[in-house]
Amino acid sequence: MEIIVSEEIRSVCPNFVGACLEAQVENSAYCEPLWDEIQRQAEQCRRELTTETLKDLPSIAATRRVYKACGKDPSRYRPASEQLIRRLLQGKDLYQIDTLVDLINVASIAYGYSIGGFDADRFEGTTLTLGVGREGEPYEGIGRGQLNIAGLPVYRDRLGGVGTPTSDSERTKITLATRHLVVLINGYDGNEERVMANATFIQALCRSYAHSDGGTCHLFR
Repeated sequence: MEIIVSEEIRSVCPNFVGACLEAQVENSAYCEPLWDEIQRQAEQCRRELTTETLKDLPSIAATRRVYKACGKDPSRYRPASEQLIRRLLQGKDLYQIDTLVDLINVASIAYGYSIGGFDADRFEGTTLTLGVGREGEPYEGIGRGQLNIAGLPVYRDRLGGVGTPTSDSERTKITLATRHLVVLINGYDGNEERVMANATFIQALCRSYAHSDGGTCHLFR
């Protein structure tokens, strides 16, 4: 995929760096070894963070700042990484969806970045553009129905929005039939080394749990 970062995003986050991972994979309904890893990561989060200190993580704090700069309340529309970690800190378990979604969630917990995971065969065209949601723009979030994305950073393909840091789109969501995976890591903190480390971690998870060679990965700004 070609990824274009619009001037709308550059103006509020000039140091933005993202990573795009593209891989051939096999999905499954459940993977017990992966969930052992998820439980270990959850325990580490609970040891190191509280619901108060969570917002100070650089990856989450930077995403929240961009939300505010774009006109969105980050406490009402929480970035997905914050939602996941907050759930753990409240003593709740993560939702178990499927192996690809679950491994993306553990990668988001490990690094604090909001990560989009997509079935690339459902994209329209070969270019994604990162911009800002508009008033009245139609967008169906996964499990959320119509989502007001005005003021949210949003990736768009030829037909419209496919992913925000709060919720990905129903149209391009991962299913058990997904074979062509695209993952987008959003580094609003500008930390190129950490964003790439997160991408490398996801590649390793795909090799271990999704019968993949890890695919290819590139940074974009």
